[in-house]
Amino acid sequence: MTLAELKAFLDEKAAQYEHPDFIGTDPIQIPHRYKLQQDIEIAGFLTATISWGNRTSILKSATKMMTLMGNSPYDFVCNCNTQQLEQLNGFVHRTFNAVDFKFFVWGLKALYASYNTMEDAFVANTEATTVAEMQHHFRAKLLQNTHEKRSEKHIADPLSGSSAKRLNMFFRWMVRSNAKGVDFGLWKHISPAQLSIPLDVHTGNIARKLKLLQRKQNDAKALEQLDKKLRKFDATDPVKYDFALFGLGAFENF
Repeated sequence: MTLAELKAFLDEKAAQYEHPDFIGTDPIQIPHRYKLQQDIEIAGFLTATISWGNRTSILKSATKMMTLMGNSPYDFVCNCNTQQLEQLNGFVHRTFNAVDFKFFVWGLKALYASYNTMEDAFVANTEATTVAEMQHHFRAKLLQNTHEKRSEKHIADPLSGSSAKRLNMFFRWMVRSNAKGVDFGLWKHISPAQLSIPLDVHTGNIARKLKLLQRKQNDAKALEQLDKKLRKFDATDPVKYDFALFGLGAFENF
């Protein structure tokens, strides 16, 4: 395919998969259960955090997370005490367990004590001009809270070489327009043009098949390489192609 043909193909696939029907098979359905922005943020962040492995398992585990928080994540985060945190005991999703869950909830409690929304926390550092820098500083804020070393691996640092797939997926959910009924468009201080694609096995493999990505590892350097290509197709909303690349890989075995 020529570059123009490839763009047309990906535009078509992005439009096909950015549809409410997509929600029924995707972890984004968890934050879609809520109306309050803070509930959506917390449900989205926690769901994105455990989004690796089998999608059925992800949905089951994310649903259990919400249930353990009384299906009112913002109220639970803001009002929980150390004793109430104990009701999260027994939770496990792959290598993410109750220790990690309690750390994230307690860290979010501290954040919401200082900021009205999670977006406010991400954009608070005025020296952070890129999404990767925002994510780096947000991670540092969370890790200021007492935690076990094991929990650090569950929040990526894009400035240390990670593609930060789960954080970038969460940002896509929060930032991109909800005009098509999939993403939320809740955050207004970050532009869709600043976003990076959530680089996972599906998007990486399809990007390589389409000659959009040469690097073999799904790391920060690969993300930068893919970002540059996708911005040539649409500089204002490059992450819409997540729908195309993921859909081709997950649903069409392209």
